[in-house]
Amino acid sequence: MGKTVIFYRTIDGKCPVREFLDSLPGKAAQKVVWVLGIIEELDIVPSSYLKKLVSTEEIWECRIQFGANAYRIFSFFDSNSIIVLTHGLIKKTQKTPHREIERAEAYRKDYLQRRLKK
Repeated sequence: MGKTVIFYRTIDGKCPVREFLDSLPGKAAQKVVWVLGIIEELDIVPSSYLKKLVSTEEIWECRIQFGANAYRIFSFFDSNSIIVLTHGLIKKTQKTPHREIERAEAYRKDYLQRRLKK
């Protein structure tokens, strides 16, 4: 029993991860979809594809390597079986930019607050 991947939407309906995916070249987007398939199918996902970011509030990054580029999609778990993708970036430095982590944490907080109100 794997996981279900869903896309986070802002309160005004924007979907940052879809915008990121739409900006990628075709082959890179295919690789991202392939990695997301692995995340959905496997109970235990290798850390080369999904890794918790240290010192964060439950923020994980989906890690995709394609050619010379490292793609990252930020995410969090809604439950053991649902992973919510927030937004992505092309990693240009060794360290993940702190503002991107903060953005993912803000999206997580927003998602969880709105989910509780339903």
